[in-house]
Amino acid sequence: MRALLVLRPEPGNAATCAAARALGLVPHAAPLFVYGQRDWELPVAAQWDGLLIGSAAVFAHAGPQLAALRAVPVHAVGATTAQAARAAGFRVAQTGSGGLQSLVATLPPGRYLRLAGEAHVPLMPPAAVAIDQAIVYATEPQPLDAATIELLRREPVLVLLHSAEAARHFARECAAHDVPRARIALACLAQRIATNAGENWQAVGIATRPDDDAVLSLAQQMCQIV
Repeated sequence: MRALLVLRPEPGNAATCAAARALGLVPHAAPLFVYGQRDWELPVAAQWDGLLIGSAAVFAHAGPQLAALRAVPVHAVGATTAQAARAAGFRVAQTGSGGLQSLVATLPPGRYLRLAGEAHVPLMPPAAVAIDQAIVYATEPQPLDAATIELLRREPVLVLLHSAEAARHFARECAAHDVPRARIALACLAQRIATNAGENWQAVGIATRPDDDAVLSLAQQMCQIV
């Protein structure tokens, strides 16, 4: 079975690797990013009807300003983010399952505050929904380590891609280290991630849902047929 390269930042990397092992896969952890806090201030608004949270990283890296929002209910992109919200003392009003845009489309009329990272997907809210935004963290790109470069050159590898940012950075790193794409297959969380990875990979698969379980299921299938 080919190695599974997991590029997402910690602590998500370790969780994905553990889930991959439970499926009989052979993960190789190589986080391509580390989280960093950003200085930010709350936008001026009288009241928000909810917080829009697209990543559990918000609760780990937004800093002390987050405490001022604890009374505002959270609309979380998925179960992992909802769990992080509850652990941080927030009440979860809604948990999505198909990406933040799908969640936004179901919001009741009102004014919401989106807490996001520097690299984030633009949202298109319904007419009766207003969204303010604060950038509270960033992911800092890291180079591929020597062991990962050697692995990519030595044998066929399946790479998990959880974000468009990771897809672009991984492609740049492969080019910088003259790593050929012909034996690298990609399992992508969404179509836009595959698009950002570019072309000439051995194979590219798209998960049926934008969540970790779906992309790992895809990886399991691809390891058997690629």
